[in-house]
Amino acid sequence: MKKKIYTIIIAVFIATGLSSCGKYLDIVPDNIPTVDNAFSDRYNAIKFLATCYWGIPKSAGWNENPGIFGAMEMIFNRDHRTQAGMRFGLSENSAALALVNYWSNNSSYVRSLYAGMRDCNTFLERIDGVKDVNQYEKERMKAEVKLIKAYLNFYLIQYYGPMTPLRENTPVNESTAGVRTEREKVDDCFTYVVGLIDEVINSAALPLNIENRNAELGRFTASVAHMLKAKVLVFWASPLFNGNRDYSGFVNHENEPFFNQQYIAARWDSAASACKRAIEVCTEAGIRLYKRSDYQAVNARQISDTTLLINTLRSAVTQRWNPEVVWGNSSYPADWIFQLISLPRLEPATSTPSGMTGTLSVPLSTVELFYSNNGVPINEDISYPYGSRYSIRIGDAAHNLLIASGEKTAALNFDRETRFYSTLGFDRGRWYGNSYRTSTESETPYPKNRFGEYSSVFNPGEYNATGYWAKKLVSMNTTWRDANSVSEETYPYPDMRFADLLLLCAEALNESKSAPDQEVYLYIDSVRSRAGLKGVVESWASHSNQPSKPLSKEGMRQIIQQERKIELACEGSYYWDSHRWKTALTEQNRPIMGWNVNGREAEEYYTLVSVYVQQFTYRDYFAPIPQSEMIKNPLLIQNPGW
Repeated sequence: MKKKIYTIIIAVFIATGLSSCGKYLDIVPDNIPTVDNAFSDRYNAIKFLATCYWGIPKSAGWNENPGIFGAMEMIFNRDHRTQAGMRFGLSENSAALALVNYWSNNSSYVRSLYAGMRDCNTFLERIDGVKDVNQYEKERMKAEVKLIKAYLNFYLIQYYGPMTPLRENTPVNESTAGVRTEREKVDDCFTYVVGLIDEVINSAALPLNIENRNAELGRFTASVAHMLKAKVLVFWASPLFNGNRDYSGFVNHENEPFFNQQYIAARWDSAASACKRAIEVCTEAGIRLYKRSDYQAVNARQISDTTLLINTLRSAVTQRWNPEVVWGNSSYPADWIFQLISLPRLEPATSTPSGMTGTLSVPLSTVELFYSNNGVPINEDISYPYGSRYSIRIGDAAHNLLIASGEKTAALNFDRETRFYSTLGFDRGRWYGNSYRTSTESETPYPKNRFGEYSSVFNPGEYNATGYWAKKLVSMNTTWRDANSVSEETYPYPDMRFADLLLLCAEALNESKSAPDQEVYLYIDSVRSRAGLKGVVESWASHSNQPSKPLSKEGMRQIIQQERKIELACEGSYYWDSHRWKTALTEQNRPIMGWNVNGREAEEYYTLVSVYVQQFTYRDYFAPIPQSEMIKNPLLIQNPGW
């Protein structure tokens, strides 16, 4: 896979002329012989198709994906705060710096999405001239590239708001003034994206399933097209883009608001219809929630139901091309570096793998989101000892599959839902798998993270800042092969998975109705059931101090939002969700807390400390247009606050 990626990168540099100076919207010098060669035969056309896929942003990268650190759902320790992604999360972004820059090619980490659009346009212009590709294959490839264009445009809308769709490439012999285009209204941008996706869906050119799994996994299918449409329409219906009057003064050159100022309720109807249709197509393709039997089919070892469910929930994210993955980004897989930062040392060692072992840290704001074992928020559960959650409790036989018996840890780590244990690793918490040592479940290794212990500071700067690791991001097949080295299995990062689609459907249906009904509950409860929880109505009625919460539209909205934060925790979704919901302003001005990882004794370790202070203002709902682009193109209007 790595060799393929390097080949793609070389092809991109040849085909798009990235070595040239940046121009408006990444205009490159004319290179007819190179482009002619790229479409001289099927072999080279396939390579150029791979180039188009390579233009999709990298999800498994903390400096490339704004969702990793942008909402501070996860963090690095202070020794690594200079990473671009961390600086982005700490509100050190600016138009002059543009830390995660997808608008132009001035970033060390990411490539302009406009460059990717130019590749897509070039492909669509030239593919029909390739003689040794049959018409069926041409139509399929054109549908894929149109969908890539839609993906890139949608990403820019999410990240920057109003943008400039690159509908076709401007001939390079024209004046550069021809591409000094203006930003378009948000509704026009969404309309263009939905139109592209509808062209793909109506063409019926994408296969329902990938038949040649050895060579074509990672290519788009009909399920991807339908899920992308559902997601786009949910975003368009959401408060950030639907009647957002906070941006009434953000106007174009005609003095018209970039954001439509009237809330349109019917958008939720369209979103709900698209979600339900996407679920139908996915189901027809065999895409579904990953089940315990799926994990057992590839892992024959007999284990308890508790461990089986934990491993099933982990594998829904990290098992390669499992039935829940609608589309995984195989051009940029979750490699060993991405997994190593989530993996603690599980025994004493004399050296460490190359990389920032175990430094990806999960703050308490994320940790406390997970439900109690009764399936309701811990601050609502009438039987959960919320007021003493930071006290110390000793592991016992009843919890030994989750927490080492006889060891001290926080009460916060007891009596939580299974997704808590599948998503998070913590001091004295059992960590099944990822170790070369075979043992019974009751002897499963666990991190020891108090200062001086084997999971704490190893090399300077190599430590977890909060006491919680993102366990769910580590493949079950990535393993410590001895105390000092790791053997990794990369996996395509699941940009789209079925659980996400089910929760989008529940949300759209809830917003489209006057009050939630069984149809709304059906989709969210299917996700909860897979996690071992009862349905929302039953759980809240039996265990919450707000028993009627699921019966109102507003209460159900809160439940769905928390369900998404839990199910998709540490995957980068919360950054985008909190923006489209317009909840970031109230949720992300806070201290980022963790345990005192410098404490040597349990009583000292389990003391709250502030690692960072998170700040968020209205300007942060959208990234700034880089200042260099504003200078090149005077027609661009900067986002408010920048």
